[in-house]
Amino acid sequence: MSMPNKVWLITGASSGFGQALAEAVIANGDIAVVTARRLDRLQALAKGHEDRVLPLALDVTDAGARQAAVAETLARFGRIDVLANVAGRGVAGACEEFSLEQLREQMELNFFAAAEMTRAVLPQMRKQGSGNILTVSSIAGLVAMNAAGPYCAAKFAIEGWTEALAIEARPLGIHVTLVEPGAFRTEFAGDVNMRPLQRIDAYRSMVEPFETYLQTSAGKQMGDPAKAAQRMLEVVASAAPPVRLMLGRDAYAIWEATLARRQADLDSWRGRGEDTAFDGAELVEIQL
Repeated sequence: MSMPNKVWLITGASSGFGQALAEAVIANGDIAVVTARRLDRLQALAKGHEDRVLPLALDVTDAGARQAAVAETLARFGRIDVLANVAGRGVAGACEEFSLEQLREQMELNFFAAAEMTRAVLPQMRKQGSGNILTVSSIAGLVAMNAAGPYCAAKFAIEGWTEALAIEARPLGIHVTLVEPGAFRTEFAGDVNMRPLQRIDAYRSMVEPFETYLQTSAGKQMGDPAKAAQRMLEVVASAAPPVRLMLGRDAYAIWEATLARRQADLDSWRGRGEDTAFDGAELVEIQL
């Protein structure tokens, strides 16, 4: 499918999408630098493929560790063809319930770490004149959801930053794609999600249905991570990869319903919103 011996650098490769992608890359015959905090799981991935699979312990929120992972990849394999930003963590709780420190932690992991990991590989990709960057976002990066506000905020941020980068990097031969999954059978719906430090009774009716969903859906989601990984390989192999790869019928259904509601909401005040210009001012559109 893809060119032989592409060099992949994958974060969050010890579980979920990251593990599924690493397994697909290895099966495809490519070179994989697999990173996560848990080195033992990564070593299991590399077993039998030590000549082309390099496991590295990496906390993506650690700036020095990010630079070291990129440097070690280049020292070992000489190039980076694909960066896959997969590491992340969800939440379950009302916006007001989370502390400032927890909000910062969400932004640090789900936004800053992915953005900075990307910036760490861009100089090499610019030098090569080629490369693919896959950043796993979420349908929650396009659609705000109750009981997931801090996560949505971080994913909305990485969506905007990554889409802007896609425009800037394309003329340099670098393709940038946001991956926006719905519900997939990973650990995301389990106990790994951040919980708020306080509980506010006024929000229980809005939070409890989401918590129940996470508990009851774990291990039963319709999405298959292995199939998602294959779609990501296809994106990298494509001569014209999309800026957004939405995954799952549920994600498309949520997006389409939200788009209709959002347009109706905007239209309801459009006349008043447009009637805000100086008299006689001319419309000059922003060039994108």
